[in-house]
Amino acid sequence: MAEQKTKKTDVSVEGFLNKLADATQREDAFTILKMMRNITGLEPKMWGPSIVGFGACHYKYDSGHEGDCALIGFSPRKGQMSLYFLPGLVRFEKYLKKLGKHKTGKACLYIRKLVDVDLDVLGEMIKVAFTQMGLPAQQNKRAEPVKKSRKKT
Repeated sequence: MAEQKTKKTDVSVEGFLNKLADATQREDAFTILKMMRNITGLEPKMWGPSIVGFGACHYKYDSGHEGDCALIGFSPRKGQMSLYFLPGLVRFEKYLKKLGKHKTGKACLYIRKLVDVDLDVLGEMIKVAFTQMGLPAQQNKRAEPVKKSRKKT
């Protein structure tokens, strides 16, 4: 079985975020960092070269694939912020309708700028996701896709 590439590191989270070239993205990243730190009560760790994560869990799927991941996290990517909601965004449909401008993947929420979303709704999503991922029964579930509506959000 292949070795897991995304592992927890000792790289400075603040150092990583301070190196972001785009000032708006850097400010947004520090806002999300503060939100997640306040909600989780945990200190962030870098996972691989570009993911800021909070907490950790070990998962093992029925297929035998297993590894470690953050309970919740984010990554400032080129042109957008990726927020990781494991084991998936399907449970957040009611929040997504109120969130504002965003895109989704199975377990990722993509936001270009925080001014485009309701921070209270985002904070509630982070709180729910972190609480649920702390439950062992949730940690081995694969992400399910969110039902896509035809209208743009």
